[in-house]
Amino acid sequence: MRTTFQYGLALIWLATGTHTFATPLTEDPGKLHEHPDWLTLIHYQPNQYSDGYTSQADDDAFFLSENGKHSPRVELQATLEAITEPGEGDEHARCRFPARDSWLRQHLNLPRNEINCPGYDDWKNTLNTETVTLVFAASYLNSPSSMFGHTFIRLDPPQDDEEADLLLADTISYAADAEAHDSEILFAYKGIFGGYPGITSIKPYYEMVRLYSDIEHRDLWEYQLNLTQDEVDVMLAHAWELKDINFDYYFFDENCAYRLLALIDVARPGTDLLNEVSTHAIPSDTVRWVVDKNLVEEVIYRPSAATSVAYSLDTLPPDHQILAAAIANGYVAVDSGEVKQLPDRERAHLLDATYDYVRYQSEAEAWPREHAAPLSHDLLSTRSQIRDVSAPEKPPEPKVRDDQGHDTFRFSLAGGRLGDRNFSQLTLRPAYHDVLDPPAGYRGGAQLQFLRLDARYYTDNDELQLEQLVGVEIRSLSPRNQFFSPLSWQVGFGGRRTDTENHRVFTPYLEGGAGGSWILGANIQAFALATADLEIDDDLHKGYDAAPGADLGLLHQNNRFSLMAGVKTKAWIVGSQHRQDQLYTKAGWHLGRDFSLFGEFSREDHYDRYRSTWQLGLHAYF
Repeated sequence: MRTTFQYGLALIWLATGTHTFATPLTEDPGKLHEHPDWLTLIHYQPNQYSDGYTSQADDDAFFLSENGKHSPRVELQATLEAITEPGEGDEHARCRFPARDSWLRQHLNLPRNEINCPGYDDWKNTLNTETVTLVFAASYLNSPSSMFGHTFIRLDPPQDDEEADLLLADTISYAADAEAHDSEILFAYKGIFGGYPGITSIKPYYEMVRLYSDIEHRDLWEYQLNLTQDEVDVMLAHAWELKDINFDYYFFDENCAYRLLALIDVARPGTDLLNEVSTHAIPSDTVRWVVDKNLVEEVIYRPSAATSVAYSLDTLPPDHQILAAAIANGYVAVDSGEVKQLPDRERAHLLDATYDYVRYQSEAEAWPREHAAPLSHDLLSTRSQIRDVSAPEKPPEPKVRDDQGHDTFRFSLAGGRLGDRNFSQLTLRPAYHDVLDPPAGYRGGAQLQFLRLDARYYTDNDELQLEQLVGVEIRSLSPRNQFFSPLSWQVGFGGRRTDTENHRVFTPYLEGGAGGSWILGANIQAFALATADLEIDDDLHKGYDAAPGADLGLLHQNNRFSLMAGVKTKAWIVGSQHRQDQLYTKAGWHLGRDFSLFGEFSREDHYDRYRSTWQLGLHAYF
């Protein structure tokens, strides 16, 4: 006996006046709802703990059947019934779901009559898309929504390689629909646990460039995809279906990058990019998967305004840098003698770099217009009098792209000694990077770790202990100089082993710090941070303790070797009122992008007891 679904197909089959499918995908048309392409179109994923599927779309408007979210079969049946009904206009199912309609008509011998869809046709003609580019905006630690970077798709019209045309192109982006008044902490919490709907939006590319490159100082990487025109049309048709459709947004997996992978999977069936996602979908990882699937035709680097200005200033000789800072801050006039005496080429470079810096500061740091505007005019006017000297070069493309850095999941094994106790340690870190990991492809001095777990096995008493569980750990060591004065900062929370007067206990903690960082030369960076720690546990005197402190250290990073060494001090002021001082050294030897050897040593004075801790081990990235 035929199922209801097979019976519905048979009715359509007979109504068309033919008894064959154009290109049957299965011997039994009743199995069509199980085809991977259909499951991808409706965003179905297998249920983890039961048979069947559930769509990741969280909006009733996306389904034509009441049970469509959980039943690919009934949703396909409802779609077939809706697209074969008479009528036309934007409310007709063929106009609402053009990608579904096209796919079914390719694989079933349905009537191929045209239908008038003015809204969709106008939208598609306005976009006028010939090629598609995946754009990656580099990580930005000062915003929880952008810590891992961000990806979006640019819809490129036919153009004659003029960059201005691409700035006017439209983009497709998926992001959390956050409340404007939500704090960064509340955004992070809701983003992790699914408190926001995610929406697909379309904006001009120049708006995205201004937001990410000009305001947030983030470099952009443009990956032109090798999709055919037919595949581009399918992507646009599905993007139309997703307009104003809500998907619950999750910071780690169902995020901006995940939704774009789904769009590419729809455009080119069989790519199966979503199958690469396991515990998380880090934007840089998803770009790596797209490259590995041979979907990229060309890669173009677009440096941010901050990168361009910093490069222009860094290429000045040291004495010219001092002069540029003096001009920018109004201490030296543009037409002063020490500027005029410079050779034309050096003077042009000085004026160009200073103008770029003043313009950047007026935008990014809101320098007063009464200072920036006349100074910019004077710089441009003086520069225009120098002939036959070309404009400064753009920053060179980094040797290693963000998608070419180490993978973000890290597994570590180590052996070590705590005082007189030997231990073995296993560490799992789902994401993302610390300052002693291979630095290629990541921001210098930046650290971002989520859900890192350290477990130790002590051989003296055959005991397995949870040493530390890091919820979030962020550190940003941005160097200061005469032109820029960024704040270096850190924040973290989780649980860790800590000493009391008699034994070690596992306590929840919250820590933070702020200060400055400076380049000393030869890739050596010094930092000084004022810190604050809070621990809460019944085993602590009064149930909690707090400590102001300081962290002074040096950091060196290169593609072969990374080192951090320094001293920490804390003054616990609530409980037992004592000091905790530590001398530490940590190093990593990078064996390519997949492995690193690491070593750590610390000497600590705590409760008037001196104790050393060391460990050696191996990091593996995948």
